[in-house]
Amino acid sequence: DILQVEDVGATFSGKATYHDSCAALRELHIKSGPRRLLNHVRELELVEMEDVETCCGFGGTFAVAFEAVAVAMGDQKLAHARNTGAGYIISTDMSCLMHLDGVIKHKGLALQTMHIADVLACGW
Repeated sequence: DILQVEDVGATFSGKATYHDSCAALRELHIKSGPRRLLNHVRELELVEMEDVETCCGFGGTFAVAFEAVAVAMGDQKLAHARNTGAGYIISTDMSCLMHLDGVIKHKGLALQTMHIADVLACGW
């Protein structure tokens, strides 16, 4: 936002959905910026999932203290992501991506996680 840059020249071929991390959304009030950047990535089809603002279940020590609840929340988030037909779920939060990737691998789902920086660095 400060640099007013929305197109970094990235190219990424695929269909993806974006996950808002709780920290980014609720504490830092970051919602539209990542989507604006992703909307300028060439060949990327970005689709919004249902209940986009719902937590993925990681929450730091929450996932350790309440593992079953955290996994169920991750399952719900991934079900919404999969309903979009996306092959990728992108976020700004490595903790969320790590948690979701663990659920994906445990369940053998055909979905990949990517950090937004990796997407924006593609195709230069």
